Amino acid sequence: MNFIDYYKILGVDKTASQEDIKNAYRKLARKLHPDVNPNDKEAHAKFQQVNEANEVLSDPAKRKKYDQYGKDWQHADQFEKANTGRRSSSGGSYGQDFGGGFGQGGFGDGDFSDFFESLFGGGAPRGKKSQNAKFKGQDYKSELKLDLKETYTTHKQTLTIDGKNIRITIPAGIENGQTIRLVGHGAPGINGGPNGDLYISFLIEEDKKFHRVGNDLETNVEIDLYTAVLGGDVMLETYGGKLKLKVNPETQNGTRIRLKGKGFPVYKKEEHFGDLYVTYNVRIPTQLTAKEIELFTQLSNLR
Repeated sequence: MNFIDYYKILGVDKTASQEDIKNAYRKLARKLHPDVNPNDKEAHAKFQQVNEANEVLSDPAKRKKYDQYGKDWQHADQFEKANTGRRSSSGGSYGQDFGGGFGQGGFGDGDFSDFFESLFGGGAPRGKKSQNAKFKGQDYKSELKLDLKETYTTHKQTLTIDGKNIRITIPAGIENGQTIRLVGHGAPGINGGPNGDLYISFLIEEDKKFHRVGNDLETNVEIDLYTAVLGGDVMLETYGGKLKLKVNPETQNGTRIRLKGKGFPVYKKEEHFGDLYVTYNVRIPTQLTAKEIELFTQLSNLR
């Protein structure tokens, strides 16, 4: 695993304040968001890196470990626990022997794992405990694209991660940008330690007909002038099936109605749904015949 400079990804200095990091993240997230770059794979990859960098640097505890241990920051707790009480022949700890800290003791990018190996598996002075120290495997991160209709129902999909097929169940109502964790599906552990985890982020593509707002859906329905004036029924095809909408007489263009419980399913709450909001767009007839013009003129005179 190559060293990833989170500060460089966000475009900030190592002395940046938490506010600086937050502002840099927001700026980049708006620029690289998948909704803004729907077909740009490079932008998607950079967006994922920006999220990862922000996740670490926006958390003071994680940032401290990252500054000290670099790419091995996730193993900091295990290392410190394994190294507690172990002293070199000169009486100091290993960290002190090598310059007082991993973040500033002269190690270049990519050297951290080699240093850990020299402590736990490469012949440096060590006890049996350190030689057999167990570490959790590296976490994996992946993205899965779905269209809005797919997220309306609970369904299964197969992912290929590190050459292995993983069958997952995707609950209905999952949201754009939401991340789920699959325990033990990351990289193998070290010295018999637990496997890492797999984090899957979902990218939900916009639908041409329906717009999702939380658990609600919004759509436009076109009705002709005569139905708007006289009233009538129109059929609407939804993800859950066909709905018959009753249009009241004298319905105005832009009228918005609410259909309770006909929206999107609520995540992990079976039989719970948001609402469906329908906006009527009245279609004005064109290419009128002479007779139709005459009749409309008569109506106009009556009004």
